[in-house]
Amino acid sequence: MRERLVQTAAAVILVAAAGSACAMTAGNTSRGCKVIGGDKLPAESGGSDVLCQAIAAAVDEQAPGVGYQIEITVLPMSRLSAKITTAEGGTLPEQGFAQMDKPLSKSAFQRFARAIAAELTKAGGKNS
Repeated sequence: MRERLVQTAAAVILVAAAGSACAMTAGNTSRGCKVIGGDKLPAESGGSDVLCQAIAAAVDEQAPGVGYQIEITVLPMSRLSAKITTAEGGTLPEQGFAQMDKPLSKSAFQRFARAIAAELTKAGGKNS
């Protein structure tokens, strides 16, 4: 019975790890980033990976050690929307970002990432 429980737990962990679009960070902090509609991002922006990396870097700078799961949706007209869940399972207000004068870029991703990191800082998230 115990062996079956261990096998089931291992399977759940593997499935959860495979579902993340971005790699987990070092240490015990669980972070995940998924971009829906990433194919709509301009090629010059670097795409979904660059967006997720910008968020991880901003959180490392503003809220080191804070875990999160984030789902970003790419919307028409150079807009992004993010649903954020803290490591403890709390949800933050949905974050929106729009760049009206030009297509989304790496610098736009960095501004959006800093805003997300600021929300995580305000939430006072801790490692779980």
